[in-house]
Amino acid sequence: MRKVNKRSDGYCLGIESTADDFSVGITTFEGEILANVISAYMSPEGGIHPREAARHHAEVANTVIEEAFKKAGIKTKDLSLIAFSQGPGLGPCLRTGATVARALAAYLHIPLVGVNHCVAHIEIGKLKTGAEDPVTLYVSGGNTIVAAFDSGRYRVFGETLDIALGNCLDVFAREAGLRQKTGEPFGAVVEKLAKSGKKFVSLPYTVKGMDMSFSGLLTTAVNMLKKGENKLEDVCYSLQETVFSMVTEVTERALAHTEKKEVLLTGGVAANKRLQSMVKSIAEEHDALFCVVPAQFAVDNGAMIAWTGVLAFTHGVKTSIEESFVRLRWRLEEVEIPWIKKANLY
Repeated sequence: MRKVNKRSDGYCLGIESTADDFSVGITTFEGEILANVISAYMSPEGGIHPREAARHHAEVANTVIEEAFKKAGIKTKDLSLIAFSQGPGLGPCLRTGATVARALAAYLHIPLVGVNHCVAHIEIGKLKTGAEDPVTLYVSGGNTIVAAFDSGRYRVFGETLDIALGNCLDVFAREAGLRQKTGEPFGAVVEKLAKSGKKFVSLPYTVKGMDMSFSGLLTTAVNMLKKGENKLEDVCYSLQETVFSMVTEVTERALAHTEKKEVLLTGGVAANKRLQSMVKSIAEEHDALFCVVPAQFAVDNGAMIAWTGVLAFTHGVKTSIEESFVRLRWRLEEVEIPWIKKANLY
């Protein structure tokens, strides 16, 4: 990215396409969300197939964009900025969204901004909850990160060493033969079953320093089911309690270390009520305000990309067409955050 001095008022269109969702959001430069349209690719079996998901994104792009403009009540000529998820994510999916974004920016002769997907999840959470400087627990199908702002960037205090928490729940649900109903996420299915669980069974609890590992726990839980010695509801309950305790422990340590006064829960798994209650509990113990992103903005969505694009652009960041290549492994702490001016922690 290169910095420019141009500032603008108007509307930003954001495109999200990191994984199975193709979404278009439109926001004002003041943070009002006018549209947030999502089209999800549903795999007939197994996890996400990147090329099939990318094909889905290409097929629905025009329809989703048209619907977003209709909901926002504006025309293409009203746009001042195009933002897109530049990474991290699945290559074929990212490239599809980036291609659409480049085409729109070039055709309309307006600036383009590439947005880090993880930063966007934090910023939409802050926008919708009013949080200003939180310790953030970001949990989704592709990411599990505990982060906080310091010295111009979001610093990672802890993260998964293997699979993400959301992916752990998804794989377990598929291995257990659970079926999604009306597009309901696998995690939501596990959450419902866990509420009926009464017996806690021991599963591997792996926290290494400030990092977490979920793969061994997942394997144990699946094998436990196959043996048939425990009820499905009890395994779901035990799985949730264990994985949520791990991320809550790391979040609490980061909160104690930074002494920040807010805790933000964001990402797709943030919709889980049990996780919310656990994170809220540790926030209260440290006299910190607990904030959770609204459910409609917890999943991957275009609005979070549009809003983060506005923040970046109005603080001098712009992405040229030549620099708009996708970044599959773009880490959170690699992104400069010029729109936050805070004293350093140390």
